[in-house]
Amino acid sequence: MNERRDTMLNDNDIEENDNGSELTLFNVSVIAAATNNFSESNMLGKGGFGLVYKGQLLNGQEIAVKRLSNNSAQGIKEFKNEVTLIAKLQHRNLVRLLGYCISGQEKILIYEYMRNKSLDSLVFDQQRCSMLDWTTRFSIIVGIARGILYLHEDSRFKIIHRDLKVSNILLDDDLNPKISDFGMARLFGQNQAQGNTNRIVGTYGYMSPEYAMDGHFSVKSDAFSFGVILLEIITGKRNNYYCDCCSLNLIGHVWEKWKEGRAMEVVDSSMINKSSFESEVLRCIQIGLLCVQEKANDRPNMSSVVHMLGNESMMLSPTQPAFCFRKGECSDHPSSSINEVTMTKMEAR
Repeated sequence: MNERRDTMLNDNDIEENDNGSELTLFNVSVIAAATNNFSESNMLGKGGFGLVYKGQLLNGQEIAVKRLSNNSAQGIKEFKNEVTLIAKLQHRNLVRLLGYCISGQEKILIYEYMRNKSLDSLVFDQQRCSMLDWTTRFSIIVGIARGILYLHEDSRFKIIHRDLKVSNILLDDDLNPKISDFGMARLFGQNQAQGNTNRIVGTYGYMSPEYAMDGHFSVKSDAFSFGVILLEIITGKRNNYYCDCCSLNLIGHVWEKWKEGRAMEVVDSSMINKSSFESEVLRCIQIGLLCVQEKANDRPNMSSVVHMLGNESMMLSPTQPAFCFRKGECSDHPSSSINEVTMTKMEAR
């Protein structure tokens, strides 16, 4: 097994896109004006390393501005990592970076603005989730899978995202998904299978067991995160949800219903005519359970996931997945997101 220590990308590591990778270097005064001096009323949300604002340039173009906090764990190295990576990797299911700004302590990324915001703002909202019928949800699932597949296999290097979650999936005007937040992505050579680190980044609930416990990451740890996202999209429930009837968390609840042959009961009740798509829904639940298996080797890679999503071929039967907790059994595993975990330190995100 090839292993590699925690390695950042550099400007020569990533393939150029067809249109080149020139980005606009913005003056901080331009971004301040676009966001009404980073007004709280313009704030869209909090990312892993800072705040995200909506802005509008003088030409009328709407933008999303990611302003890294001065005390962020993401330093200039991680910042350049994200700029370099997003600028040169191009795919319809990856967010598009328009430019950046470095001025004193200010480190700012400027993205295309997504009017529908992040996936969590729809799928977990009791009013807005009605926008997501099964056809739309399935399209989002497939788009996310294709975006991850591109990162893992279709570029010159393998890119491990390491922080895939619903809040890092943005939706454009047509509800096409765009994977965002590449600040902690890692690059592998094509023959490299796994990396390890004692600086664990990501969000509990989306992290695979081998990554959360031992710092081992690979394409299979991203596949685990995708499995959690898939189950959240289908159920409309967060990964830290506990079923009232049995006190099981989301993964455990889905697994129990699957074993009982009652998996359709976990589907988001806001979806109408879901029975019309029962075989497709059940296939997706099965794929989700396969992706969250305890052992990395038991999970499919993303090329297999995309194939299974598009074909009615036979699939393996899942066994009990990882992290099937009952309430009170996982007190050592906070549901909050984290910037980094070392052997002695944990920081809130």
